[in-house]
Amino acid sequence: ALWAVTGGLWGAGRLPTAWLPVLLGLGWLGVAAGLVDARHRRLPDALTAPAACLAPLGLLPLGPAAMGRGVLGALVAVLGYGLVHLLRPAALGLGDVKLAAPLGTVLGGVSWSALAIGAVLATVITGCVALLRLCVSRAPPHAAVPHGPSMLAAAWLLTVATAAGGA
Repeated sequence: ALWAVTGGLWGAGRLPTAWLPVLLGLGWLGVAAGLVDARHRRLPDALTAPAACLAPLGLLPLGPAAMGRGVLGALVAVLGYGLVHLLRPAALGLGDVKLAAPLGTVLGGVSWSALAIGAVLATVITGCVALLRLCVSRAPPHAAVPHGPSMLAAAWLLTVATAAGGA
């Protein structure tokens, strides 16, 4: 569905071709990693490591400025998520820290504000999912809600909105 939205926006002339590698890669990662994290409560290195290596390549068509921001964005995101993990390991898993590298690359490549908004939006989405789950489920109130799918959703939404000119 994410690829269909991307293709539809591109076909309608709303999405510049230079954004296709980023959005298609992010869409694939979002579905693959999001489903694994939602189902198994883990983000495997087999998904996060290649994504971290390939994310800068997706920024190539956007130019050297986007690539530079992307590399620095990955560093900022990993340091930020890593600090939260060190302070509260139960609140944020190591897989989320590893996922921050490719997502920080993409969001940093989009803009510095997208990097910050992405972290806040992911937290809001996770909070809303936890609240919804508490209201409609018999799960205990302290049951963990995976944060990876929210990180992925926030990154994809911000990137597509920016690329399509909506942000």
